Amino acid sequence: MNVTEALDKILCSFTRYYNIKRGAEVESPFSAEAEFISHNEQYFLIKRAKVADIDSNEYVYFYGADEVDYETLQKLDEAAWSRGMAKVVPSSAHRNSDVTLVIVADKLSSDAKAAIPKMKHYKSYMFTLHGWSYYRLIALELSTGNLVYNRQGQNLKKLVSNILK
Repeated sequence: MNVTEALDKILCSFTRYYNIKRGAEVESPFSAEAEFISHNEQYFLIKRAKVADIDSNEYVYFYGADEVDYETLQKLDEAAWSRGMAKVVPSSAHRNSDVTLVIVADKLSSDAKAAIPKMKHYKSYMFTLHGWSYYRLIALELSTGNLVYNRQGQNLKKLVSNILK
């Protein structure tokens, strides 16, 4: 399996719940982007007695390459976090807006593998009264079949490992 086939399989698993952009719609350096936007409202007996508005968002950035080194990883990390944060609109209805970076590469350098588990970002808005943002990162090395992820990216381990089967 090559990088584009693996990215296609991962993107296919996101199509049901996410709005996906590919190709010319996506700014460099990413291959694709996915957005999940959810708005829920809670009522007490009737709609006029609204208890809460809840907005939950996730912005996912995909990158595929033959090889990813430490410098490339840092650039991808900064680009994904800054683009995701630019889309966040904190308010009393905002619960969370998470940013996820999915990297598919034929080979990951050893320093990039060592850096991935240590990469983390977190932001709270008005002491979490207006929500928060987490950062997930997962990288798939196709040549060995290894998955490397940060603490928040561990949730994606099962999803990404299923494409290797």
